[in-house]
Amino acid sequence: MGLRERKKTETRAALAAAALKLALEKGADDVRVDEIADAAGVSPRTYNNYFPSREHAIVAGITASRALAVASALSSRPSDEPLVESIIAAFVEQYREPPSEALTLINSTPALRDAYLDSTSTLEPPIASVIAARTGKSELAAEVLAAAVSVAARIAVQRWVDLRPSGLVVVPSASVENYLREAIGHLAPALT
Repeated sequence: MGLRERKKTETRAALAAAALKLALEKGADDVRVDEIADAAGVSPRTYNNYFPSREHAIVAGITASRALAVASALSSRPSDEPLVESIIAAFVEQYREPPSEALTLINSTPALRDAYLDSTSTLEPPIASVIAARTGKSELAAEVLAAAVSVAARIAVQRWVDLRPSGLVVVPSASVENYLREAIGHLAPALT
């Protein structure tokens, strides 16, 4: 990575960290873009080059760490395990831990929850790499399948966590694994 790309990555990470920190301190609805920019040491105009909304900035740090965790879990699965099972297990592993304060904030704030679910595309590149390596499929095919996995996981999590109009988050008695297994399972024929 060149100096320019590294600086962009660092600026994005600083903005995401500042946004999440402020949201945890003040509440998501009370964070302003200029505060995020100031906390990260950049101008509000620079902020706008990185994130379309404050909600996306707040969830960016969480989604980046989740993408790394899914990639790590997926890479560590046995190579002889069916790929669909490896993918399901990698996703399920991310929901076994009790929710962090940040995830609790995201799940209890409808706009943050929507931004978080929209950001599942950050999981696609590491999944595409594993799909390509394990199946021998072309880069394009692996990217398309990774996008399908990302959408299936997003739908599964949406069904697992039901946000009521009152803002109350209700987690059904069925496990997230059941939802992930059913949603991602539809992709099994393509993941062989």
